[in-house]
Parts: sequence; structure tokens; C-alpha cells
Amino acid sequence: MEAEQAMSEQVLKLGLPAGSLQEATAELFRKAGWRIQFYPRSYYPAIDDPEIECMLIRAQEMARYVQDGVMDAGLTGYDWIVENRAKVIEVAELVFSKVSRRPVRWVLAVPNDSPIQSAKDLEGKRIATEAVNLTIDYLKRHGVTAHVEFSWGATEVKPPRLADAIVEVTETGSSLRANNLRIVDTVLESTTRLVANETAWSNAWKRGKIENIALMLQAAIAAEKKVGLMMNVRRTDLDKVIAILPALQKPTVSALSDPDWVAVNTVVDENIVRDLLPQLKRTGASGIVEYALNKLIE
Repeated sequence: MEAEQAMSEQVLKLGLPAGSLQEATAELFRKAGWRIQFYPRSYYPAIDDPEIECMLIRAQEMARYVQDGVMDAGLTGYDWIVENRAKVIEVAELVFSKVSRRPVRWVLAVPNDSPIQSAKDLEGKRIATEAVNLTIDYLKRHGVTAHVEFSWGATEVKPPRLADAIVEVTETGSSLRANNLRIVDTVLESTTRLVANETAWSNAWKRGKIENIALMLQAAIAAEKKVGLMMNVRRTDLDKVIAILPALQKPTVSALSDPDWVAVNTVVDENIVRDLLPQLKRTGASGIVEYALNKLIE
């Protein structure tokens, strides 16, 4: 009876980011091996793992709820960890976003015709932002005193009437340009992190579960834009073929039933395949097969 009760308590409370990253997160988990299903007007998605209980939480609040133990672990941005001054365990960096695979940036931006050219020019100015603590820390690093006020949204339209400058998050800068703003400086670069509650991290079962999730998510990201190649090569041509293969470490070479031939298996960037395959063919490789990768663990 006690063993059954202990088993029933082995559930990891996992926070998933609601909003713009919600679908991208579900897709990443799908590639990693988990199926997540969302329901209208519900903050409790279903996941095909009885050891995980999911809840949708805004990324801005995730680190605080993980710190307080409401969630055992969760996905949030490094920016919101810093903004909330949260004491959490950063388990893994997961570079994915709604637009690109680049980190997002919090930037200092001003109107195109503003005289502000650097942080030093912000002395005594008014700055609007959703990330108040990030901005205060930035000003302190530059020895500047300015008035920082929380922005409830539509931050890009506040200069010049409601603010002299803004600190806003961007991936491409297109929204800033559309509002006639120019970037003065980068305040912080941020990527998604898998974070854990300190108490949960000290629990052997929960830590193991979190580490497994981290491993599989990172493996799914690592496999993106990579493909596997396998081919047959005469031993006399092997050195020439290996010389043009950009392998992660070294290609795997296996003996075939014909002693004059070997099989070569490797992983390469997908964007070089169109140029690489003709070179391999000319160098002596045959039976070349390209195949998709789901996960890559180095």
C-alpha cells in the first residue's frame, strides 16, 4: 500500500509558457517524444506521460511560480528569471522562439530624430518598459539615473510624448522600425531556459525526470537543420571521401561483406547537402542515402 502511494506521488508539476511560445513549445515536446494537447479555455493541457502534470503559465510569471514551488519545473526566458530576481535552478538552455532560433533581445530604443545616442544621454529621462528591473540594472551599470515606469503594452507608441525612450524585446526589429524607432543599445540577450525549483531539484526522482526532459528537448533542438548521410565507399577512396565530410566528430566507418568496400555514416548540416552529394559522388561514394534526424545526442 505504501509503495502504491509513493508511486502515485511521483508526478512532476511542469509549467509550460502560455501565449506566443505555446505552440512552439508543444512542437518541441512532440519532437522530443511527448504529445501535448491543449483545450479551449483550459490552462491544464494533457500530456501522454502519467508522470507529468502540465499547467499553462505566462512566461513573465513562470520563474516566480517555480521558485515558490507551485511548479517543480518550467520553461521561461532568461530575461524573466532576471526580471523576477528568481532563485531557481537553470537546468538547460533551449534556443527556440516563435520567429527564429536566435536569442531575443531587450533593446534601448528612441525615436529616429531623438538626440539620445547612448545610455549616458538617459540621465533624468523617462523610460517605458515591461522589464523594469532589467532596465534599472542596465542604468546602474552605466551610472545613470532615470525614471523607469512600467508599460502595460503598446510600448513602441509611447515615445516621444509619453516617454523619451523605451526598453523593449525584439527578434527582428521590424516593429520598432515600423514605429520610427532606432535601437541605441542592447540591454540583455535572452533564450528560453528549463528551470527547476530548488526543493524539487533535491528530490532524486524529480531531478532525474527533469534531467531526462532536458536531455530529450536538447536532442530535438540539436537535430534541427541536420541530416544523416550513409553511403558505400571503396577502401581505396575512403580517405578522399572522409576529407570532404564535415562530421560532428568523425564519420562512422563499418566493414561490409565485400572486403574492398566500407559503409560510411555521418551527420551534416542540411543546408550543405545539395553541394556535398555531387562531390561525394564524384569522389567515389555510391548508394548515398540522406535521412531525417529526430534527435541528436552528442
